Amino acid sequence: MGEVRLNLSIYRQLLACINRNTAECKRVPRIGKKVPRGTLLGMIELIGAPFDLGGKRSGSQLTGAALRLAGFQSALGAVVGTENIRDNGDIQLSFPASPADGLHAFEAALETYSKLKSRVGESFARGATPLVMGGSHDISIGSISAALEATKGDLAVLWIDAHADLNTPATSPSGNLHGMPLTALCGLETGSVAESKPWANHAEAQWQKLIPATKLKSNQIAWFGLREVDPGEIQNMNLIPGCRPYTMHDVDRYTIPKILNDIDLWLRGLGTKNLWISFDVDSLDPVLAPGTGTMVRGGLTYRESHLVAELLCESLRAKDCPYKLAGLDVVEVNPILDNLNETAHMAVEWVCSLFGKAILDQWVPTFKKGI
Repeated sequence: MGEVRLNLSIYRQLLACINRNTAECKRVPRIGKKVPRGTLLGMIELIGAPFDLGGKRSGSQLTGAALRLAGFQSALGAVVGTENIRDNGDIQLSFPASPADGLHAFEAALETYSKLKSRVGESFARGATPLVMGGSHDISIGSISAALEATKGDLAVLWIDAHADLNTPATSPSGNLHGMPLTALCGLETGSVAESKPWANHAEAQWQKLIPATKLKSNQIAWFGLREVDPGEIQNMNLIPGCRPYTMHDVDRYTIPKILNDIDLWLRGLGTKNLWISFDVDSLDPVLAPGTGTMVRGGLTYRESHLVAELLCESLRAKDCPYKLAGLDVVEVNPILDNLNETAHMAVEWVCSLFGKAILDQWVPTFKKGI
């Protein structure tokens, strides 16, 4: 009973976090402060997107609240400087009704993507780095659409996830939008939707509303950590030449340093100047991150995940690095399914490593390894 009472207490704290952060943020001036050594870019702006109707399980709308409860702002502030991180609150959503014979919760999803795109666009206009605390992974349609528009399409995406999220309404077995964001961002056609699927009547018209004016180029997508991919997603992957999928088999066979070096060479070869990282906590092994709605065994271990973050940070900090971190999504944290907010703490620690937290080098910058 003690554990149940403690979990209820955490849930109440999560609700309190939501209440404190639902108001629309006030406009803030353009960033002009000098960035300390530990920071990859300028001001980091936290933006909450409390929407989870893209998936079948409720709870990931609490991602932002769970991360805040885990001390996200203070932990990241200790790495980049407290003056270089600001919480801009959550986008406000009205959750309009959707037709029963269309894609699940489509109108509410469309409202979310539009409002998030606007908020992320404002962050870019201020010269800041948006850090989106999502719900279901389909919220990336809004955040990455804003990044594509701000960079005029000069954007690569690193999708760290157990799933490819590359279905269309025709290939999706569920009709859930959290399995379709990358295909929408690429503008891949929906194809012929079987009449037996409940969303067949409105699928084509609804799908066109999701495709951004500035599309994501297929050769500018890389996945890391894949381990559960639908047959339809494999089919769609073959329709977008140049994309780079790295599975957990590749992690085992080739090692993380070799894969991250390959990703760095790929980004340099593209000539892109901006990188968006979309981090789904289900990329982690569920033993370490049980609080997510789409768990798949065999994910990244604690040290493997941090090595990924640390090597990405090294690449971004390299003096000759031609690309910068444009922004970041952290999605699919579900505290309702979690154990004492453990998954949120894992996500906070991972992001801190991405932005420069290290075991030793950050405190002894002149230390040289004789390896």
